[in-house]
Amino acid sequence: MFIADDPKNSGLIPAAKPTKIPGMDGTVSTLFGYGLWILLLAGVVAAGVGVWKLAMSDKSRHGGGSEPFKWMGSGVAAVLLAGSLISILNGIAG
Repeated sequence: MFIADDPKNSGLIPAAKPTKIPGMDGTVSTLFGYGLWILLLAGVVAAGVGVWKLAMSDKSRHGGGSEPFKWMGSGVAAVLLAGSLISILNGIAG
């Protein structure tokens, strides 16, 4: 099983095939669709960096304790934003 199979046989991650938005055809629609998938992947990476920073941070009293949570929070926010926009646009276009 591959992580991203073809759209007919969905794997763990759906294929990044953007749906055309009604009233916005051409290159702009394609770039917007791929931009949402890149935002989703960037959110996952930011959450992963936050987990890594939390694992590697100084656990003493004098360590900067809030930075990993900023990374994780921004990553989760980006994933939620991109995921909701992708589902809304697929609902409109589908």
